Amino acid sequence: MPTKIISGVTDERIDAYIKSREEFAKPILNHIRRLVHKACPETEETIKWSFPHFDYKGEMLCSMAAFKQHCAFTFWKASLMKMNKALELTERSAMGHLGKIKSLGDLPPDGEIISMIREAMDLNDKGIKLKKANVTQKSVSKEISVPGYFSKVLNKNKKAKDTFIAFSPSHKREYMEWIEGAKTEATRDRRISQAIGLLSEGKTRNWKYIKK
Repeated sequence: MPTKIISGVTDERIDAYIKSREEFAKPILNHIRRLVHKACPETEETIKWSFPHFDYKGEMLCSMAAFKQHCAFTFWKASLMKMNKALELTERSAMGHLGKIKSLGDLPPDGEIISMIREAMDLNDKGIKLKKANVTQKSVSKEISVPGYFSKVLNKNKKAKDTFIAFSPSHKREYMEWIEGAKTEATRDRRISQAIGLLSEGKTRNWKYIKK
């Protein structure tokens, strides 16, 4: 049965997202969703980068996602939150901040999760921002090389830039290998234009092949 949400702004796209996931993931996603709404009745649900996000006071609060064999729960401002046994397990990645969640038993106690959510809310209440990294070859060279010609175009489009920054190294690499694989300058320029369009919509290079 779907989790009953009694407050907050819900998004039917998240209902569809949960319904389409593997059976093991559905109770996990529904439970996380319920806890977010319990801790933050004013949360607003949305879909960003093809998976569920929860916003609060106009800013991202946390997100959840389901993969083939595990789920992930991520806090947008985890780097500013107090370290605890859960958050120090992983960095923000496909594993999320609570590690690979394969069953409800892999989650911390509800009270601990609610405490984390409320700490994240407090950061939004106080207007504390994450430091924005510049998308240059220097700033991302450790994970993937970004040529100057692409950084220059990317810096002119805030939505595309924010999406690119948030992507994992693997998603960034998909774009870079596609763009740099062009055999002519005309093809490269066309691919850059297409990449900016996709990134502006929060899409990965291979978004069409992501399981709905």
